[in-house]
Amino acid sequence: MNATHEPVIASYAKAPAKTIAAAGIDFAYRELGPKGDIPVVFFVHLAATLDNWDPRIIDAIASTRHVITFDQRGVGGSSGTVPDTLEAAADDAYSFITALGFDKIDVFSFSMGGMIAQDLVVKHPHLVRKLVLTGTGPRGGKDMDKVVAVTYWDILRSVVARSDPKEFLFFNRDRAGKQAGKAFVERLKERTIDRDAPIGNKAFGTQLKAIQRYGRSASSDLSIITQPTLIANGDNDRMVPSILSSDLHRRIKDSELIIYPNSGHGGIFQYWEEFAPVAAKFLAP
Repeated sequence: MNATHEPVIASYAKAPAKTIAAAGIDFAYRELGPKGDIPVVFFVHLAATLDNWDPRIIDAIASTRHVITFDQRGVGGSSGTVPDTLEAAADDAYSFITALGFDKIDVFSFSMGGMIAQDLVVKHPHLVRKLVLTGTGPRGGKDMDKVVAVTYWDILRSVVARSDPKEFLFFNRDRAGKQAGKAFVERLKERTIDRDAPIGNKAFGTQLKAIQRYGRSASSDLSIITQPTLIANGDNDRMVPSILSSDLHRRIKDSELIIYPNSGHGGIFQYWEEFAPVAAKFLAP
């Protein structure tokens, strides 16, 4: 290896914490995998920080691609306050990406991150080469605005059960779902250094209202999305109803759709052994 080159980091648990200033915000981010011309930028879900990405999926994609994850404004290690709308969050993402010097990226997104990613590609269609949308739905999608009630109810259930809320929000409460949920939460603990602070209650509430506003607003014209698109979800998503994944598939020409059986919002995490290689192949350089 040339001494002037940085060593390739293959494990998300060991990716160094970094920051970059963009549009008056210090964005916290991590990167790993072999550097290339086009990175895969990961857009995270409601209430999530850098520590909420499943390392089994990140590491699989980073085996061949330059992967970048980042904290939304006002969350985790990023400065500022959480924006009131997902359009503004998409603008933040654009500022972050361009500050890093990229004019072309691939996108991997989950849940709220998928909503932000859609807003980004609609506004900057030439920025994105390939698009992965998981556990998400289109702007103005049917019952999208019910996410607030579902989220607070499942948080209450998790408190009573003394469990991580993600076990209720992301997974079915049958035997397979409970096992998958606990395994997922354990994987999120693999990183032991430079971990993010969890999201604050005010920031969490702002994100929820932004999703509700997204669900109640006019639809975006997704026909302009012509880049290769992979859509995936579980068949029983209570947060962002699974039918909205089919709706995205219908709206985005030539997109691919995967629905995993007997699984919920976190279907891609429950079925990571099947999904990770599919996503890595789709995003292969």
